[in-house]
Amino acid sequence: MVRRSNVRRGGLASGRTTGVGFALAVHDERADDPMSVAYELARCAVCGSADGPELAGAADVRAEVEALWAFHGRRLRADTPPAQLMDRVAFSQHAPLRLVQCADCGLVYRNPVERPRELASAYEDESPTSERMQALHDTQRASYAAQAARLTRTFGRRGSGIEVGSYVGAFLAAARDAGWRFAGVDVNACANAFTRSLGFAVHDGPIESLEAGQRADVVAIWNCLDQLADPTSVVRAARSHLAPGGMLAIRVPNGACYATMRPLLRTRLAPLAREWLAQNNLLGFPYRFGFTPASLARLVTRHGFEVEHVEGDVLVPIADRWTRPWARLEERAVKGVLGRVARRSHTVAPWFEMYARVRG
Repeated sequence: MVRRSNVRRGGLASGRTTGVGFALAVHDERADDPMSVAYELARCAVCGSADGPELAGAADVRAEVEALWAFHGRRLRADTPPAQLMDRVAFSQHAPLRLVQCADCGLVYRNPVERPRELASAYEDESPTSERMQALHDTQRASYAAQAARLTRTFGRRGSGIEVGSYVGAFLAAARDAGWRFAGVDVNACANAFTRSLGFAVHDGPIESLEAGQRADVVAIWNCLDQLADPTSVVRAARSHLAPGGMLAIRVPNGACYATMRPLLRTRLAPLAREWLAQNNLLGFPYRFGFTPASLARLVTRHGFEVEHVEGDVLVPIADRWTRPWARLEERAVKGVLGRVARRSHTVAPWFEMYARVRG
């Protein structure tokens, strides 16, 4: 559920730029005046510590964002429309002003951080086109089919479920194909209308607003917990909606991977680190939180769960018809290699999934 910012009409304009085959004419208007956003100082959302050494300052983040635009500028067709740059270089959340890593539990987070009302307007008000939502649904379906299969293996059987951040319904469809009965929860009315048109039940609002008596075997939070204002509240609410023996399944970008690769951007290994981060939507870090396996385990354990399985992974495929043919092959090959590495090492896995069962 990496989401999108408003962008001006434009596209990829033919022309020469330093090191980039095509100039990116799409523009995030909010980046012109980042201080128009309300910020506040933050503590670690997992352990409450205020001890967070800096990982990346404002100049570091800006350089990463520019590198990300250059990366996709080489790989996208010159006639790519603005809407298709979403989830590549344009996201709902601003680029961070500064990133730190908790010295106690390892969580990567923004400090200062946008106030919660900034998130509410970003996610509730966006209105992707039906074409873009259908494209996302179709692109993500295969990857979510693999997740549904992993969920079935880990949980031990099929059953009922609630997906937090169901967005365009790709996982709901994959889960239904795999024999599950999932309903969605999302704050975006536009996306929910699209998902309902596919035949799924979706609740408008956050999981905290669900009826108290609603129970399920599984609560799944894919690509979403890292973007929410209060992850602790969401985990607590998920626990309240799980049946005895139920399971919480979470997928997040790996803060440990970013913290490992970020220093390499200043070394001779910079090309490798940029590729590793850019192919997995970690360059520029468009997330509110970067959970590590250790910090996420600490959070869920505190709320009555026992971790059963952690699996390293890579970002779902994002190449589509606007991607140059060589770049489609590149993404498949790179993510194939990175996926094998990610399954062996949680430290450098760009993304990871955690499956935790209700204790007792």
